[in-house]
Amino acid sequence: MLDDWLKALVATSGLTAIKDVEEARTALLDDSLRGLERLQAFAGPIVDVGSGGGVPGIPLAASLPDRAVTLLEATGRKCDFLRVWAPPNTRVIEGRAEEQETDTYGVAVAKALAIPPVAAEWCLPLVRPGGAAVLWVGPSADVDHVARVARKLGGELADARDGLLVLRKVRPTPEGFPRRVGVARKRPLD
Repeated sequence: MLDDWLKALVATSGLTAIKDVEEARTALLDDSLRGLERLQAFAGPIVDVGSGGGVPGIPLAASLPDRAVTLLEATGRKCDFLRVWAPPNTRVIEGRAEEQETDTYGVAVAKALAIPPVAAEWCLPLVRPGGAAVLWVGPSADVDHVARVARKLGGELADARDGLLVLRKVRPTPEGFPRRVGVARKRPLD
């Protein structure tokens, strides 16, 4: 199933700039599965925020068939693609993180969603206390900045290794979060 999904992903315009299936296997599939161990440390349903073509949500859902996975995507055309390729333990929601119910999921994941402080602001409010947001980040990520943002959202930095940030949710989402659609990208928290 994942091989066919990868082929469809690289063949569908607007989902990834990668056009080679083997390159996609490394950059999208294998890289998504790097977060599996950290994700398994937290119970409950998973939400992939800004799922796009299903990265990292589809590989994670396929690897964790007993976990409920939500693929959250704001673009209808991408949601149509996700509905075709989503494993049986997933559901697709067309919408934005800021419009979803807070303190709901056990884990929120995001890869290539936005700069890390913004991704944290979109993901952490969705997670209930005791859960975590797992963010795939680049080498230039300002971990201290993300940790400050996490504290404002009821979380704390639990782990920062190998291009993955784990933000543990320690208390309910504070009043005023999430902010209105578009505000986090225009005025990131500090």
